[in-house]
Amino acid sequence: MAATLTAPRMDVQALAVPLLVIMILTMMVLPLPPILLDLLFTFNIALSLIVIMVCVHTPRPLDFAAFPTVLLLTTLLRLSLNVASSRVVLMEGHTGPDAAGKVIEAFGHFLVGGNYTVGIIVFIILVIINFVVITKGAGRIAEVSARFTLDAMPGKQMAIDADLNAGLIGEEEARRRRAEIAREAEFYGSMDGASKFVRGDAIAGILIMLINIIGGLIVGMVQHGLDFQTALNNYTLLTIGDGLVAQIPALIISTAAGIIVTRVGGESEGDVGAQLLGQMFNDSRVLYIAGSMLGVMGIIPGMPHFAFLLLGGLTGGIGYLMDRRAREAAARKTQEEVAPPPAEMPEVSWDDVVPVDVLGLEVGYRLIPLVDHTQNGELLRRIRGVRKKFAQEMGFLVPPVHIRDNLELKPNGYRITLKGVEVGQGEAFVGQFLAINPGRVVGEVKGIKTKDPTFGLPAIWVDSEVREQAQAFGYTVVDASTVVATHLSHIIQQHAMELLGREETQQLLDRINKESPKLVEDLIPKVISLGTLQKVLQNLLAEGVHIRDMRTILEVLAENAPRTQDAEQLTANVRVALGRAITQQLFPGNSEIQVIALAPRLEAILMQAAQIPSTDGPGLEPGLADQLLKGISQAAEQMEQVGLPPVLLVPGPLRAVLAKFLRRSIPQLNVLAHNEIPDGRMLRVAHTVGS
Repeated sequence: MAATLTAPRMDVQALAVPLLVIMILTMMVLPLPPILLDLLFTFNIALSLIVIMVCVHTPRPLDFAAFPTVLLLTTLLRLSLNVASSRVVLMEGHTGPDAAGKVIEAFGHFLVGGNYTVGIIVFIILVIINFVVITKGAGRIAEVSARFTLDAMPGKQMAIDADLNAGLIGEEEARRRRAEIAREAEFYGSMDGASKFVRGDAIAGILIMLINIIGGLIVGMVQHGLDFQTALNNYTLLTIGDGLVAQIPALIISTAAGIIVTRVGGESEGDVGAQLLGQMFNDSRVLYIAGSMLGVMGIIPGMPHFAFLLLGGLTGGIGYLMDRRAREAAARKTQEEVAPPPAEMPEVSWDDVVPVDVLGLEVGYRLIPLVDHTQNGELLRRIRGVRKKFAQEMGFLVPPVHIRDNLELKPNGYRITLKGVEVGQGEAFVGQFLAINPGRVVGEVKGIKTKDPTFGLPAIWVDSEVREQAQAFGYTVVDASTVVATHLSHIIQQHAMELLGREETQQLLDRINKESPKLVEDLIPKVISLGTLQKVLQNLLAEGVHIRDMRTILEVLAENAPRTQDAEQLTANVRVALGRAITQQLFPGNSEIQVIALAPRLEAILMQAAQIPSTDGPGLEPGLADQLLKGISQAAEQMEQVGLPPVLLVPGPLRAVLAKFLRRSIPQLNVLAHNEIPDGRMLRVAHTVGS
């Protein structure tokens, strides 16, 4: 029954616009009686009023994305009414001023007092206001907005990708933001073109008026035998009424277009009325000064004292009321912030021993609004997003981030600690944006030059007014909360190995125990200790391998642990089992795996050196070690330049020692063993080191 009732309504909505277009085109061809013209002219005025009210109460331009189409349809409706009314005026104008209906008669007779000279002047003034002032300005704003919106699209897309990679937003939110950016560009582009309709409508109105007056004189004098004065009076008044009844809705629609394209702000600022009142009458000092100036002008001899003194008094009174309201709000806030009397200090106990935070974030006093619950601190939500994204990608939940203020830091400074030791620091400015130069910007912006604290890229702290310009120049622009959250996310990725403690390892076992209790029961602690399992997982995390597939990891350990308890050898066995996941993480899909390989002679030397026990890596002479490091570093840099992850492919016995040897100098390098490449994947050697 519900489907039966809904279908017709959807059909009517789908047919509404085609029927309107057909009606508009029909009015241009078929003659209409005066009574129908009255209804259609009234409908046109009502439609224009509805449109301007929607524009005034729309928080964002994109919320009225259909406005360019509405602009086209209303323009066509006015022109078709002009054609229909012109036909009636020329055919029946000799009968009197009501020949084309009561609406045209009212606009042509009563509004201008029956004086066609006044009517022509009023009509020309309306056309000038519409064509020269409102339409031209709105068209220029739409043109500039379209250009800057298109220029800023790459920067906005990169900012969305940065938020997505940092875990601050999900895939659904990223898709929504990208779609909104595309809609914004399409909207301003459409508005740029639609503004030409209104300009053409104004020109057409002038031409139609001249044609109707000249044509009316010819028809009235030649065909109906009217004298010149009578013909001029009848046809001019009808033409003026016709022009005014069309130009007033056109002026309203043009004003609506100007309101739409000049909107600045978002949903939080409300409609135009709330935005204007909130920004123009928010400072009582402005009202005091304006009221004083009106009062001074009111006492000047010869001035209209009543009007100036009345408005001056009202303006000053409104300023006084606003000032008193602000003082009362400040007094209430001060009372709420009064601290209670200090209680008697208790005896010292073990509760006073503060444990070291695993993860900590310390901020200067100017960054407190970012982490304050009462001030809707955006950074708190972003940190939760970082932890959630890391847990989804790596397979375990990092400890909570303990946030506190530190007066020893710079006012805008922050630092990230790991087990009480600083591992990262930087500066962020609340209310400003960090414009990061990805290496291909097309211009400079004004601001405080600095470096991105996460990756060390050149950057500039800019004000909100410069944000759009920076995005148009190709900068990646992020706010202060995103800067800190991205830095924290990078630190967590770097130190994932240290963040996996015994407690986190036990929580992983408890979680897998719900799905595979027999596997956990037979393995821990009968075959392998919890400490050895933790070490294997830490070895995987140290090289960026996720541990989401705990079932496979435990099954491999259950199979190999009876033969060896060496964590390094067990890690190698687990990596072979996870080979498909490791290569998929580096080369998604079934794409070709491009790697760096060692020359056979160098590989043989390293295999021989790997037999010599050493805690610092393979036992190589310094010259050979330096050449090896330089060659692999150059090859890795070349692969990064073409957008490929740098991967070194070596025999199994060399993988662990080379990974440990190269990790500090080339942290972005991935070292894989031959037996970690799954069957069926295409392999190509892109660079050979030592040839």
